[in-house]
Amino acid sequence: MAYHTEWPVDKRIEALPYKIIPGEVGNFRNDVFLERAIVGERLRLAMGLPCRSAAEHAPLSDNIEAADQPETYYTPPLINVIKFACNGCTEKRLLVTEGCQGCLAHPCEEVCPKDAIKLDRYNGRSHIDQEKCIKCGRCAEVCAYNAIITQQRPCAVACGVDAIHSDANGKAEIDYDKCVSCGMCLVNCPFGAIADKSQIFQVIRAMQSGERVYAAVAPAFVGQFGPKVTPGKLRAAMKQLGFADVFEVAIGADLCATQEAEDFIKEVPDELPFMGTSCCPAWSAMAKKLFPDHANCISMALTPMTLTARLIKHEHPKAKVVFIGPCAAKKLEAMRKSVRSEVDFVLTFEEMAGIFDAKHLDLTTIEEDPNGVNDASADGRNFAVSGGVAQAVVDVIKARHPDREIQVTSAEGLRECRKMLSAAIAGKYPGYLLEGMACPGGCVAGAGTMQPIKKSQTAVNLYAKQANHKTSNETEHIKELDKLVD
Repeated sequence: MAYHTEWPVDKRIEALPYKIIPGEVGNFRNDVFLERAIVGERLRLAMGLPCRSAAEHAPLSDNIEAADQPETYYTPPLINVIKFACNGCTEKRLLVTEGCQGCLAHPCEEVCPKDAIKLDRYNGRSHIDQEKCIKCGRCAEVCAYNAIITQQRPCAVACGVDAIHSDANGKAEIDYDKCVSCGMCLVNCPFGAIADKSQIFQVIRAMQSGERVYAAVAPAFVGQFGPKVTPGKLRAAMKQLGFADVFEVAIGADLCATQEAEDFIKEVPDELPFMGTSCCPAWSAMAKKLFPDHANCISMALTPMTLTARLIKHEHPKAKVVFIGPCAAKKLEAMRKSVRSEVDFVLTFEEMAGIFDAKHLDLTTIEEDPNGVNDASADGRNFAVSGGVAQAVVDVIKARHPDREIQVTSAEGLRECRKMLSAAIAGKYPGYLLEGMACPGGCVAGAGTMQPIKKSQTAVNLYAKQANHKTSNETEHIKELDKLVD
């Protein structure tokens, strides 16, 4: 929409749902009007505008001028449920499938503590009385045929902080006091009913206005735009779009690993019983929300995104910086008032791919940009995969303090992160470095990624091996760390 010459934009957005969903028959929900309404709300969210309910009477272009203001940031909430797109999935229930053999032993009946399951003489299968059932799952565990399944709301299962429940109408609802904007619910909803706000429109308008806009791409970028899209091709394509230059956030990862290593040596175990890594905003936000008494045990080191943005603005004071990565939570980190991030906009890889599509750029055939390979280490580039952050910190410590032994434990997914942190507080990990990753597999599994996790991990590892340095403290930018953390 930002690239289209048909203005004003309010007229354009009103027509877009009809262009995206043409005709009189729905493609997915058998209701063309519902499909267009859902597309309309997703368009609003893509412009950073508030999500509305079906009860609100207002055109799609309502308050659209707010999207075209300079320095437009997100207004909470970032993650939104489009209620009329939600299927109203049952939170949890046990169901008997046709695999039931009506066996004589009927162990499902025997183990039920509420007498909620009985053999149905009519069809020869067991039947569960949902009014009596307490969802304990014992019947499913003992069934020799695996004929009883536990069915749960996918978005709620994916939420590691238990922030999703049902509203009065049975639709999914997010408790924003618990939510840390990891985006796992977004990618696990089979009905596309959960979406985050975007700054695509604002980024394009910033470039159109003549601003010098720099891209900072997260270490997980390798392979995200296809196996044939090399870092050089990606750089060339982004410059063709109008970006002034492209920086790898791996250089900020090197700075972060070095800062965390220094802090760990100074503070653990004399001042802190253990230290958690800082780079994943959803993990650190969860830790501070659920365990406020131990918030100081999460590293205060600046994140790779912030350090890279500060480095760019140190060299280009009037620059605008766009962080492009796999993570929904980075959008809120950029707005954080407690730490000046220097990041003006945040896009996911998926949103960046949308911009390439809008400009009809074929990244596989574009000529490579041979310039500007950043001096990032292998460890910095491996921040994108689970275990990479802790390894980078340990390698710096070993290089600077070879006699110091460092013990590490890690967790992937917020539910496992909660267990790890609880165990650490209970004394299981004294003097340890804790690596927390909100997304299973690491950043390569973030809500804004587009490739299978294993394939992405392999691509990142291969690219990391091409680095000129192994450890983070060897790169050219380390000498500037003190200037950036003041």
